Formats: sequence, structure tokens, C-alpha cells
Amino acid sequence: MGRTSTRMLTEAGIMIAAAQILSYVKIYEAPYGGSVTAGSMVPIILFSLRWGLKSGLLAGTAYGILQLLIGGEVYTLHIASVLFDYLIAFGLLGLAGVFQSSTKGMLMGTCLGVFGRFICHVISGVVVWASYAPEGMNPLVYSVLYNGSYLLPELVITMVIVRILYKPLMKNLGQRA
Repeated sequence: MGRTSTRMLTEAGIMIAAAQILSYVKIYEAPYGGSVTAGSMVPIILFSLRWGLKSGLLAGTAYGILQLLIGGEVYTLHIASVLFDYLIAFGLLGLAGVFQSSTKGMLMGTCLGVFGRFICHVISGVVVWASYAPEGMNPLVYSVLYNGSYLLPELVITMVIVRILYKPLMKNLGQRA
């Protein structure tokens, strides 16, 4: 294993652990899952911006597995929920890596990663959680509103923190080793 691979794996482990720890600092917790945290997506987003799409998708998926196994309440083990609420949703945070090493693209990458996660949760909401929609309400509308209620504030928090940390972090770590 080369120096770059070792460094990337080490940083991935640190960022996944940091994301997991931050996920326990909850500002708001929605009744059926989902929460606004102290920036739990930031480490995965920053890792993706530094190491790119492929590495970001893998780190995000590993974080999703941790969220499923030790993240707290798991409301169902329906295969669609496991995929769309955990594995794919958190994996798609790695989409930020599309804007790898781009100061101008850091906020677009953040939005893209969080939007990917949002779409997955909406799909799960329609497929798995439709029965939770109030009577007469379209499950798609309910899912968009429910998931947006915690992911929009989480996006704002993530964007602010990424904006503050990105330049100094990249300067001190250097671009990819």
C-alpha cells in the first residue's frame, strides 16, 4: 500500500469517527428518525472534497453502515429503508467529491451531497414510510416536508462549517498527498 493510500485510509477512519461522534450531538430530533446535529455530515463532506468522488462515496457508505449499526434508533429493517435511509443516503454525501479540491465548488459540493441524501430519504419515505403521512396527504409531499424539516437546517449548519474549515484545512493538509 502506497503512502497516499495509507494517508487516505487514515483520514477516512478519522473523518468517519468524527462524523459518528458529531451525530450524537443533536439540536433537534424528528419523531420518526432524522435529526439536526452539530455538523455530523461535515467530516464526510470535507473528506470527499479532499479525496474525490470514489473515496467520498466509500467513506459515506461506511458512515451509513455505522449509523445503521450504532447510530441510535433503527425504525425498520425493511431492505428499502436499509438501502435508502442508510447505505445509499450517507454514501451519496460523497457526491461532494465531484468538486474535489475546488474552493469555488466547496459549497456546491456540500449542496450536492446533502441533496443526494435528501432524495434517498424522500424515496424511502414514499416506499417504506407512506403510512405515516396524515390521512389525505400525498406521501411524496409528506416525505419531502418531513425530511426537509431536518435536512434543510442540517444543510445550513454544514455549509457554514465547511465554509469556515475548508481553506485552512486544505492549506494545512495540502491537497491530496
